[in-house]
Amino acid sequence: MTLFTRRRLLAGLLLSAVLLSGCAPKPASSGESAGGSGSSVSAPDQSQADAASPQAPGGSQGGAQAPSGSQPPEGGDTQISSPQDSQPVSGPAPLASYDFTQPCPASPAVDNSYFEDAAFVGDSRTEGFMLYSGIGCGEDLSSVGISIFKLADKKVLTIGGQEYTLLEALAQKQYGKVYLCLGVNELGYNNDTGFYNAYCQAIDSIRACQPNAVIYIQGLIPLNENVIAASGGSDYLTNEHLRVYNDLMKQVAQEKQVVFLDLYPEFVGADGQLPAEASNDGVHLKGAYYKAWLEYLKTHTVSYDTLYPTQEAQQA
Repeated sequence: MTLFTRRRLLAGLLLSAVLLSGCAPKPASSGESAGGSGSSVSAPDQSQADAASPQAPGGSQGGAQAPSGSQPPEGGDTQISSPQDSQPVSGPAPLASYDFTQPCPASPAVDNSYFEDAAFVGDSRTEGFMLYSGIGCGEDLSSVGISIFKLADKKVLTIGGQEYTLLEALAQKQYGKVYLCLGVNELGYNNDTGFYNAYCQAIDSIRACQPNAVIYIQGLIPLNENVIAASGGSDYLTNEHLRVYNDLMKQVAQEKQVVFLDLYPEFVGADGQLPAEASNDGVHLKGAYYKAWLEYLKTHTVSYDTLYPTQEAQQA
């Protein structure tokens, strides 16, 4: 064996020993810096999903705000967004929220006990409803001649020797439902914007003292203008203006995210008026029609959890 051959053999043996010993330097990976400290990858921020969780609405600034949290996105349906669009959210699909752009849909009938924890705030029509519908329960917070403009200021109820406004009386205890029905006494006002703003303020005030109640805005039952005229009633009592108020109340319900009960089509006749036989004065109802009003309420109910589903309910 020549000297050159022996040197080649020795060099090969030395190279094999180095490789087997693991001492060869490793190249830096693309995820590490030259100093050797790796850059961290943050976990997805759960707050992005939590922020889409619907809560009960409330507040008075512009659109409705939740009493205890965020507000659902516009359009009725709530969606929980994934931090990365390419990664779908795991778990059950979110519940669809109540559609506040539409009147309350029909529901299975309840019995009168449903109204045991309800308060009815309104004018003489509400007074007649509490007296003649056969409801037999619920808090009567009505006052003859009251309007939405005087709801917070005019002291009309005496409780325990002390005078209260209807809103002050409402705040004396907690209710599960609040039914609001005002608008007929306001028909003589030429201030539709003021009517809308006053209704929004009323809903804010009701929600402030009844944060856990389902709030129902009751649309106005039509009038019979012929009977009103024949009985010497005021000429400002018109169905044309009443329908404007109903549309405004629908908008309030949507903005403030409360329930709108569309009573008008249930009581309007083919001539666009309340049937003549339904009322002696064209405004206040006879007993059978107050009973029909109650039957409508019994078949148009919504639970608080349906209106304002929580994230926990969505994941249950």
